[in-house]
Amino acid sequence: MTHRPLGARRRRLVLEVPVDEPDGFGGRLRRYVAGPVLWGSLESLGSAAAPRGGRPDRPGLYRVGLRYRPGVTPAMRFADGPRRFAIRAANDPDGRRRDLVCEVEEVIEEASP
Repeated sequence: MTHRPLGARRRRLVLEVPVDEPDGFGGRLRRYVAGPVLWGSLESLGSAAAPRGGRPDRPGLYRVGLRYRPGVTPAMRFADGPRRFAIRAANDPDGRRRDLVCEVEEVIEEASP
């Protein structure tokens, strides 16, 4: 992968970290806490192959390019304004710790009744 110019990373993304809390009934609730603000690029890869739950809408698949940052895992997600992107994979494409490329899926949140 060639090194991308700094100007190509013009999206302001917030890395959200999961926090699990007890729900009072023996289970756990997961919420996300805003972490560091990162600058990156967002490139569309299309949509997932199958709809979820019989819904006709399909979540979009994207590639996020960032400066290398250790500790990014699939348990985390990115926020871009009101949009959320679940991290599916994060890797260092050339092993030189310069870039981090994440494959993400847009999270489509259902409206409350």
